[in-house]
Amino acid sequence: MESSPVNFIDTANFKMVFVLLSVLGLLILYITKLISVEVSSLIILTFVLLFFQFFPVLDINGSNVLSTSVLLSGFSNPALLAVLSLLVLGEGIVRTGALDNLGEFLSGIQLPSTILFAIIFLLVVTLSAFLNNTPIVLIFIPILQSLASRFDFSIGRLMMPLSYSAILGGMITLVGSSTNLLISSSMVDQGLDALGIFEITPFGLVLAGSAMLYVLFIMPILLPEKDIMNRRTSNGRQYISQFVVPADAPFLGEVALAGHFESFPNITIKVIFRDDKRIQVPFDNYEVRAGDIFVVAATRVALTKIATTFRGLFHPPLPYGYDFQLTRIRKYEEASKDNLDTSFNEDGTILVEAMISPSSRMIGLTLTQFELQQSQCAIFLGIQRRSTMRTTRMTDMRIKSGDILLLKGKPNELEPLRNEGDIVMISGTRGSIPKRSHAKRAIVIFIATILSVSFGFVDIATASIAAATATVLSGCINFRQAARAIDKTIYLLAGTSLALGTAMTVTGGASYIANSIVFGLGLNSMSPIFVLSSFFLLVAIITNLISNHACAVLFTPIGISLALSIGIDPRVFAITCLFACNCSFASPLGYQTNLLVMGPGHYGFMDFVRAGLPLVAFVWIVFTLIAPMYWEL
Repeated sequence: MESSPVNFIDTANFKMVFVLLSVLGLLILYITKLISVEVSSLIILTFVLLFFQFFPVLDINGSNVLSTSVLLSGFSNPALLAVLSLLVLGEGIVRTGALDNLGEFLSGIQLPSTILFAIIFLLVVTLSAFLNNTPIVLIFIPILQSLASRFDFSIGRLMMPLSYSAILGGMITLVGSSTNLLISSSMVDQGLDALGIFEITPFGLVLAGSAMLYVLFIMPILLPEKDIMNRRTSNGRQYISQFVVPADAPFLGEVALAGHFESFPNITIKVIFRDDKRIQVPFDNYEVRAGDIFVVAATRVALTKIATTFRGLFHPPLPYGYDFQLTRIRKYEEASKDNLDTSFNEDGTILVEAMISPSSRMIGLTLTQFELQQSQCAIFLGIQRRSTMRTTRMTDMRIKSGDILLLKGKPNELEPLRNEGDIVMISGTRGSIPKRSHAKRAIVIFIATILSVSFGFVDIATASIAAATATVLSGCINFRQAARAIDKTIYLLAGTSLALGTAMTVTGGASYIANSIVFGLGLNSMSPIFVLSSFFLLVAIITNLISNHACAVLFTPIGISLALSIGIDPRVFAITCLFACNCSFASPLGYQTNLLVMGPGHYGFMDFVRAGLPLVAFVWIVFTLIAPMYWEL
């Protein structure tokens, strides 16, 4: 009897192939960024849930081993909950200003620049071993910018080492990186004991310490100095902006000469929209009309000059679908009863560069949507996105983490956004000093958490959840701030990856990949250290292409199966996967802190390849040399 297509799909081999194709599809979506990480995760997760609902994997009792509850159990995984809880704890430390005294001390210390920067980077490594590294990087960005200005030092030679120092710190302890906790959880799912909080510390110190020698002494040579304007001030940074030509503009009827307009001598016109028509350079015979939309590129100084020369240009009445300025005109009129130009009164106004924080409410909103939701009167002048200059209509742009906005307004108008954690001021103002009455409480909670786990009083998940609860109940942060500290991207990405990891193990996909690598490449005849080193390099490469969280969860079961295939302690391969996943140096996409420093450091993609790829190779070589002695292979 011929088998039907349904019977073929319901075979064990096809189920394994389906899971492996799902993993491949997820990796492709993560690498290409065709759609957001959150949407990619939900799409793949939905397909997997539906597939195993109709084609279950049955045990001897007839129960579905990959039921919906099993696949979704990753979202309640203790390690994932610990990761999210530690984010809340870290938010409490940042909000209370517990680390601000340290930053102020470093800013005022009198030491040679090279020594001072080395101290700061080593301090970042130490802090990142115990705290989430994203807020640490956000804290030190303005500190390093201030010091770079004081010493006339290239900011481009500071921002990337800052990010790498934070990443390296995550190698030192279990709580140093959320990736470490997810790998520890995967080990438990595979039948191994969870990692101890300091189990990876000896090897991690060797890797991080040797890598810091590269960061301090070799990386500055590989990172080119940016132009003198970018070194001495951020005025040389190019922003993209947009304005609508008002009906009473003094430059109405002006004709372009060789692509330039007399009224705008220091800006570059990228594109002009008239109705639904897109007009490109060189704008031959173009005559300015009311309602035209100009998308321009200009420095901070040039945009400020335009805003003050043509008052009202950046906050006209709201024409449908066009205006994207960050002003609530009606509320402003009700509050001040003054002319709209009051917001550009030089008395009391400041110009700031503000970076979108990872937990910002703005992320995913178009600039128009944000304008309609926020209640401040700050004037939006321009946006810079990770060195990429956009020439589309600004109303079509969605805000992303790491975007840098050029804003103008009074401090009290900007402060609510800063206080809510939506933006991080990186120039123009230091902002107000946070209330520190609860700083000691946050530090005590943090120390108690580390000690309780270190001495085995409670497990990491229980300690983290208790710490997050204590952070809220003690008044360090409120519940809304705690909720916003939870990274939804990590939650969806890790939960989906855990589901796929479970499916790979149950269907035999992890064992199939491991056996294919071992016997297909002839690794069964190779030395264990060769196999281990090759696995490290493979994971280190992939972690620079996709999220390190996804890489960790997907490759841990593969590494454990690979270890069993060659007769090595699977714990060794799991820890190897941990160190390799923390090697996200060669791409700005591999780690969130890389994206955060990309704008302030004026980096392009190739800057990370130039400086980060040798670091990946360096850590790999050190690992290969140390591993045989450490594990007696």
